[in-house]
Amino acid sequence: MTWMVALDLGAESGRAVLGFFDGERLQVEEIHRFPNIPVRVRGTLFWDVLRLFDGVKEALGRAARTAGGAIAAIGVDAWGVDFALLDRRGHLVGNPVHYRDRRTEGMMEAVFQRVPPEEIYARTGIQFMPINTLYQLFAMVVREDPLLEIARTFLTIPDLFQYWLSGVLACEFTNATTTQCYDPRRGEWAWDLLGRLGIPTHLFPQIRPPGTILSPLQPEVAEEVGLPHALVIAPASHDTGSAVAAVPFEDPDAAYISSGTWSLVGVEVHAPILEDRARRENFTNEGGVGGTFRFLKNVMGLWLLQECRRTWTARGQAWDYEALVRLAETAPPLQAFIDPDDPRFLPPGDMPARIQAFCQETGQPVPQGPAEIVRCILESLALKYRWVIERLEVLLGRRIPAIHVVGGGSRNALLCQWTADACGRPVLAGPAEATAIGNLMVQAMALGAVGSLEEARAVIRRSFVPIPYAPASSDRWEAAYHRFVRMLSARSAVSG
Repeated sequence: MTWMVALDLGAESGRAVLGFFDGERLQVEEIHRFPNIPVRVRGTLFWDVLRLFDGVKEALGRAARTAGGAIAAIGVDAWGVDFALLDRRGHLVGNPVHYRDRRTEGMMEAVFQRVPPEEIYARTGIQFMPINTLYQLFAMVVREDPLLEIARTFLTIPDLFQYWLSGVLACEFTNATTTQCYDPRRGEWAWDLLGRLGIPTHLFPQIRPPGTILSPLQPEVAEEVGLPHALVIAPASHDTGSAVAAVPFEDPDAAYISSGTWSLVGVEVHAPILEDRARRENFTNEGGVGGTFRFLKNVMGLWLLQECRRTWTARGQAWDYEALVRLAETAPPLQAFIDPDDPRFLPPGDMPARIQAFCQETGQPVPQGPAEIVRCILESLALKYRWVIERLEVLLGRRIPAIHVVGGGSRNALLCQWTADACGRPVLAGPAEATAIGNLMVQAMALGAVGSLEEARAVIRRSFVPIPYAPASSDRWEAAYHRFVRMLSARSAVSG
């Protein structure tokens, strides 16, 4: 009988999920959720990590009361690319900057003036996105940010929280790989790449594998939250790493979509794919559990819907997500599409207006009102998933027979069905709590309660039965996909 806590920190909120493993099945219960609200100060968008840590401690206290203090382990997962810098005493030297901040504008191109993109990809295997840690750090170098002179240690966001809980300064593998500062061939930081860009190499600590027991919970935290015997374990600390660990694969050739603020569309492989055609398609190789890599592409995801909802709420139209999805069902099908990954959709702002402007610029019917806009978002996501899946098949040299959708988006029955219809493949939806479940099962592996990733996935299949969605044969979806591809090609030709 093993009690564990997964602390899952996301872009909108953090939460604590209590897991109970009896040796055969895992039961989970969300016991506390707390907001994660970024703060803009003098033009810079920051994460409020101290307030977030206060939520973490409140969550642990509630977990202790629920389980009677009998919690064996705690693990933290969070988003990638962002980071904290600590001074020689282990104190923050500034609030971590949000990846949606504009400081990285133009930084990719500036980096390419020093190191060609072909070389960066061959060394790191990470897709090119302006939010990547490499460009955030280079922006600090270019601006001669004094924090780089003061700092002694670099930690990714989950590593920061695990340091505050355990006192151990280390970077966990799955999140370290997302930074574009890691060399998967050599299994270490890409020291010479960092040096050529003027990024101080002394900042980067030891990299630990997922499932590392860091230490017992720090005494002052243990006393405050009522957990005297809990161990702090580094799970797959990148949230997608944990989510993919929880994909209940039956066919190893299947793909996954970890669906949330971002949609991560990919497959699990046992070695990074670093060939140049993978670079040209902008696929990424991120570390996984048990010697695996996540070969995938980021798609913008439900951020589009989240920002639309925020905009409408500010205007006095407060719909919940379920109501918006019901509205989408009433709108005419397959009228207009966006490229979810157009750069205009990355920063916060008036997302409905941006979607309308995109459709107008591309000569499509302009969606009017929430029903049509939400339908445009969901159909565009489904079509973009097919576009990525087809490119995966070319790179892998095989057909992908099915798609697992995990994470919060697996609860969106409309998106799951449209994904099956657009991709022409069966979709298996769930578990919705994949990130927390993967976090908990890696903790169970570290505690010796489960012997391997394969055994962990067998537990997940027994505990959480996925919902199947069969593709409907539809000439309308096929025609819509060809329109979508032509639109992407036309946009690419203009931008190129």
